[in-house]
Amino acid sequence: MRRALWKGAISFGLINIPVELFTAEKHDELDFTMLDKRDLSPVGYKRISKKTGKEVVWDNIVKGYEYEDGKYVLLSDEDLRRANVEATQTIDIESFVDATQIPITYYEQPYYLAPLKSGAKAYALLRETLRKSGKVALARIVIRTRQHIAALTPFDDIINLITLRYPAELRAPDDLPVPDANPKKAGLSAKEVEMAQSLVESMSGDWDPESLRDTYRDDILALVQKKIRSRQTHEIAEPEPQDEDKPRSSAKVIDLMALLKQSIDGKGKRPAAKPAATPARRTKAAARPAAAKNRSRTAPSARARA
Repeated sequence: MRRALWKGAISFGLINIPVELFTAEKHDELDFTMLDKRDLSPVGYKRISKKTGKEVVWDNIVKGYEYEDGKYVLLSDEDLRRANVEATQTIDIESFVDATQIPITYYEQPYYLAPLKSGAKAYALLRETLRKSGKVALARIVIRTRQHIAALTPFDDIINLITLRYPAELRAPDDLPVPDANPKKAGLSAKEVEMAQSLVESMSGDWDPESLRDTYRDDILALVQKKIRSRQTHEIAEPEPQDEDKPRSSAKVIDLMALLKQSIDGKGKRPAAKPAATPARRTKAAARPAAAKNRSRTAPSARARA
């Protein structure tokens, strides 16, 4: 049974739905060990006091807010909870909006909401109401030490909670050199737009998440296996020298019509993704030395760990 990140309740109107919050994201990054190149010994990390230069164990680490240079207010998890008990325990729905009104750049982190036993019926009611109305619920939630704006939206039998970025966290694109919004001023002809739409139609299909995978990860694991087979596990590729005297290629004039026609005719198709050389788990197990158990990862700060 997976562990809940947060427990509280969804609140809107007079309705209160006891729920638990679960992460919906899974990171599948390759696990590299940082090594000392002189003897290939694993490099660890330590939490070092900037005053004494000595290591500090986790039991002696506390959160502190620096209100003046070198002066701190200490805060425990209980202090943070007491700052606003209701805010830390409630997903407070403030309004309902059409899903199409939220730009995709605002979406940040996905989570799953699951009801506690006493909230099952009310949970189902909210889920079905969101589904039939085509709207998402905008709410506020405090996760750890930060308040988030979040969108609640149904997906199959689950209610997703997706945290949203605040407007101040997004940079305005005003200074980016993009083509004019007017197609004619951007140099596009009606025929080019029509052919591009035909290409989109010819490539359209149903959403199939099972067909998506990280092919670059597969390529790296295949390279690992190749190095193992050729007994070149300690060989490191050096960057190729750049020829400064070689002239850089100038911008080419692109014949969009010709490229669109080739694409529609099937002459411009890219090669299919290569299948993985071996199952990721088996490859990783074979490539990892038995002694390299002391993984080196970036040390989280005291604040981040909270």
